[in-house]
Amino acid sequence: MAETTTYDVVVVGAGHAGCEAALAAARMGVRTALVTLSVDKIALMPCNPAVGGVGKGQLTREIDALGGEQGRNTDRAFVQIKMLNTSKGPAVRALRAQADKRLYEDWMKVTLFSTPGLEVIQGEVASLDVSRETVRGLLLADGRRVRARSVVLAAGTFLRGRVVVGQRTYAAGRVGELPATLLSASLERYGVELGRFQSATPPRVDGRTIDRAGMILQPGDAGSLGFSHWERPRPRTQLPCYLTHTTARVHDVVAEYLDLSPIKTGSVSGRGPRYCPSIDRKVINFPDRDRHPIFVEPEGARTHEMYLQGLTTSLPVFVQEKIIQATPGLERARLVRPGYAVEYDYIVPQGLSSALGVRVVDGLYSAGQVNGTSGYEEAAAQGLMAGCNAALYALGQEPLTLRRDQAYIGVLIDDLVTKGVDEPYRMFTSRAEHRLLLRHDNAAERLSEIGHSLGLISDEQLGRVHAESALLERAADLLDSTRLRGGERTDELLESLGTSRLTESQTAAQVLKRPQVSFRDLVQMIEGPAAEWLAGLPGDVVDRLAVRAQYDGYIQRQLAEIGRLKATETTSIPDDIDYRALEGITVEAKDKLSRMRPMTLGQASRIAGVSPADVSVLMLYIHRIRASQTSRTEGGAAAGGVRSGRPS
Repeated sequence: MAETTTYDVVVVGAGHAGCEAALAAARMGVRTALVTLSVDKIALMPCNPAVGGVGKGQLTREIDALGGEQGRNTDRAFVQIKMLNTSKGPAVRALRAQADKRLYEDWMKVTLFSTPGLEVIQGEVASLDVSRETVRGLLLADGRRVRARSVVLAAGTFLRGRVVVGQRTYAAGRVGELPATLLSASLERYGVELGRFQSATPPRVDGRTIDRAGMILQPGDAGSLGFSHWERPRPRTQLPCYLTHTTARVHDVVAEYLDLSPIKTGSVSGRGPRYCPSIDRKVINFPDRDRHPIFVEPEGARTHEMYLQGLTTSLPVFVQEKIIQATPGLERARLVRPGYAVEYDYIVPQGLSSALGVRVVDGLYSAGQVNGTSGYEEAAAQGLMAGCNAALYALGQEPLTLRRDQAYIGVLIDDLVTKGVDEPYRMFTSRAEHRLLLRHDNAAERLSEIGHSLGLISDEQLGRVHAESALLERAADLLDSTRLRGGERTDELLESLGTSRLTESQTAAQVLKRPQVSFRDLVQMIEGPAAEWLAGLPGDVVDRLAVRAQYDGYIQRQLAEIGRLKATETTSIPDDIDYRALEGITVEAKDKLSRMRPMTLGQASRIAGVSPADVSVLMLYIHRIRASQTSRTEGGAAAGGVRSGRPS
């Protein structure tokens, strides 16, 4: 590669964030390079090879709806899939798939290497090339120079990465992989604020040595479930997972060797994820709990390795073996790979814009675990957005941002840049105040228009979304116009379902609101051609009809609330505002607002340390500025009118 090689977008790191960023940029038609420490480790799943879950599954569906790859790639590679929370409301239902980790990597490599306009480069990035606070490219450790109009940093856990197992510690981004030791210094040199976090992974065991009879079977779901809106996954035989629990004996082993834990020795100083604590942390924090769940999950169809979710630890290897052998079903399990912790630098996300641009370096974007998040789904979502915005920057176009009421991706990024992180961030449905609108089932309807405008969704794909929406509306109109009356057959069916008879005529939509009545039950109460047409509706449309009928009141209230808040949420704040000169807001608010430079009043209101009273003062100040500007404009126009109308 010649020194003069220039790209529109260069992505650093080929994990889940980097792959999405590179694919998005290349598919938008800009020349893109993906730089990775090892081509062999592209899209590696170093932790549990699973995608989805509550909150996370919605992110993957949104990535797919926008034209990203994670959902399609998971559908090609999963060995088990299931829908979670089916007995609960639609806002918290989500898919979760267990992937074959090698197959996931292989399919992603096939996709990357077959994408026009995308080149893959192996090498370590030594430093950024920055001139006048604008990125110009990268310098690789081997002396190569890569020119770029914009750069996406997706370095994962590799920035000054350090692996810890018991008393042993060494420089590594992950076990068996070199860290990025030079890039952190370059970022700091250009004013990027870094913090320090740590993550950990559990041991793996040989599945041929576990006692499946001593554990609880956890099968997948039958049917054609999949993350992607655009293609059905190929039918396959699913692999089972298993559930076991720790016991008092396990806890005794941990307690006996707790003084060897990096938590106690201080060999790990970075904060770890609160929602995925190690077994040593669980024993410390929950002394009254007599057991904790452990899910024993396959790492693929062509390996015997099993992942022990819930048994994360970086205790010495001999202690890990004792813990495993004290766990029911794992008494004779052979340890294949020990668990470990990794400590790494991350970019403090309050230093990012809503477009994931690094504020102090124009044209530099950041995505994934390097922004203080955890999880493949959070990383891929950021990667997609950063890749799109890097491409838009290179094309001289306005950035793309998603609102909190549009997507979980919008919630994720807004939380990062306004609230910051004091531990690795993980998405939950509880973080989204409008989660009933941001459901698993309507992601394509919400976001595919945006993906199409970027060139990531084809005309044919968008046409399918429009056709499904039209079918949904036609079916909803039919339910609203079809009236049901009491009768022997209808009343008997309603009573058998545990609900009351019809004392007066009701629309089919009103009857479907009853929680005891399923769509299939409703069709039995309808006569004529309407019943036949409704019975032939696709399952996805049926599910959305049921949600609309049963939760319409809640949905309408959330939409009304969004309408009331939209004016404040989207009110822009002048770029040149001097917060320190404002009177009536607290010193803490002045400091936070000056550092984070929120783009809107909505963002300002979510910054920790900025009170509603501070926001009110800021709102009044903005209104005064605009009133003054309007007055000057109108005054000038009026004065001009007098002059032009003056008689000669």
